[in-house]
Amino acid sequence: MRTKPILTTLFGLAIAAGSVFLAKDHLLTQSNSAGGSSNSELIEIYVARSEISFGQAIESHLVTLHKWPREALPAGSFTDLGNLVPDTRDQLRRAKGRFFPGEVMLASKVSAFGEKVTLVQKLGENTRAMAIKVDAVTAVGGFVTPGDFVDIVLTQGAQLDLSAVTILQNIRVIGVDQQSEELNDQPEVARTITVEVTPEQGQRLALAQKAGTLSLTLRTLEGVEDKPMEMVRLRDLLQEEGPTEKVEVQPTVRVRRGTESEIVTIKRNPVDPKTLKEPEIVLEPSAPIEPEEQIELPVNIDAETISPARTNPRVRPINVTQVIGQ
Repeated sequence: MRTKPILTTLFGLAIAAGSVFLAKDHLLTQSNSAGGSSNSELIEIYVARSEISFGQAIESHLVTLHKWPREALPAGSFTDLGNLVPDTRDQLRRAKGRFFPGEVMLASKVSAFGEKVTLVQKLGENTRAMAIKVDAVTAVGGFVTPGDFVDIVLTQGAQLDLSAVTILQNIRVIGVDQQSEELNDQPEVARTITVEVTPEQGQRLALAQKAGTLSLTLRTLEGVEDKPMEMVRLRDLLQEEGPTEKVEVQPTVRVRRGTESEIVTIKRNPVDPKTLKEPEIVLEPSAPIEPEEQIELPVNIDAETISPARTNPRVRPINVTQVIGQ
């Protein structure tokens, strides 16, 4: 009777040990298969070993290999060093933009073999680069950097005829003095700003520089709808009267009721001159005017018979009263 529980216990322990062994073997098999599949799906591509600035030649010591998942491989990446770094130094590729350590080397951000990298690579289709003479005030205190978008304002005239108008809107800045790196966010006082314009905008900008002073206004990063801007003159700012609203004075009447008195305001209803109608004038037809009768005078009239009219003076009686004692 006592051997049966012991055999049952031993049989249960054997089953538990076998289950643990099988589970461990299964887990090890899955991990090994997963490691082999992951290693087979990785591919080595070239990334920047250190920082590469704009226009710098790309050499072999500036790049290194890095494993990358095949399904997430970036378009234009380099897997062969010969496609990125040539054998001769005169055919070296150059960076069209700044590369940070660990950044993937892409064909779109490097030049062709032996190609010179200048500001031309930053221009869009059918656009031009044009420089504007500025100073610390007209260039927003030096806070305009490459890659920003600005509006250009022309100021011209003298004294009360001084005027300002926005001639160009949403213009991209591609260079500040000789600096064209867009990642440079350090403000600096510049003497020239290079902007990207169309041929028509370039003509307007050239005339505006000769006509007056150009100022830049820095645009916000949010989308702003451009609309035509009206010209503002100095005489419009110097108004004779202030911007305070005129208040019409209402007449008042003091009303006394016994021993109490109060002031009552008489409200006037404003009359719109547009609602006033002109009085209608009706002309009634009048009776026809008859011609005056002509009196014929005799032709032979003696001058003596015609005597001037005499006026007889009118005599008024005067009553004189004498008072005794005067």
